[in-house]
Amino acid sequence: KMPESSFSVGVYKAENRVELADKLAVMFKESALALVQEFLYTEYDWRIGVLNGRAIYACKYFMARDHWQIYNHGSKRKSNQAGGFETIPTFEAPRKVLEAALKACSIIGKGLYGVDIKQRDNQVYVIEVNDNPNIDHRIEDAYLGDELYMMVMQEFLNRMERRGLR
Repeated sequence: KMPESSFSVGVYKAENRVELADKLAVMFKESALALVQEFLYTEYDWRIGVLNGRAIYACKYFMARDHWQIYNHGSKRKSNQAGGFETIPTFEAPRKVLEAALKACSIIGKGLYGVDIKQRDNQVYVIEVNDNPNIDHRIEDAYLGDELYMMVMQEFLNRMERRGLR
């Protein structure tokens, strides 16, 4: 995975060490750094939005049809290029998923984060913590609507006031 990857671009899957070496050779032509992790297939990935140590949204991003990623940029059929999503209230997300997201963020700080998590059976795995998460209209805000944006803006307004910037 390229460190600056997003939306499944710059993310590769290697079936063996030879493929891994080939993929890394290609990646190191563009970057001095590559992130390697064990592949763990799940039907969907969780994205938990965290702001100031509190979960503010919970989404399931489903894998693209017949693909191992959320986006399949190589698909010729537009309908197969992206998996769907489901946004749910945070209180309906599994407790272990929320706890893992909050614990991962607590190490970093009190900012706005998007935590990607895989869940298999009763185990959860933090894949990454995004420090600049996308919040897309009708996706991450599908449950809270404008209230999600109000929460984010209020937090930043509060921070400005605490610093005497307003």
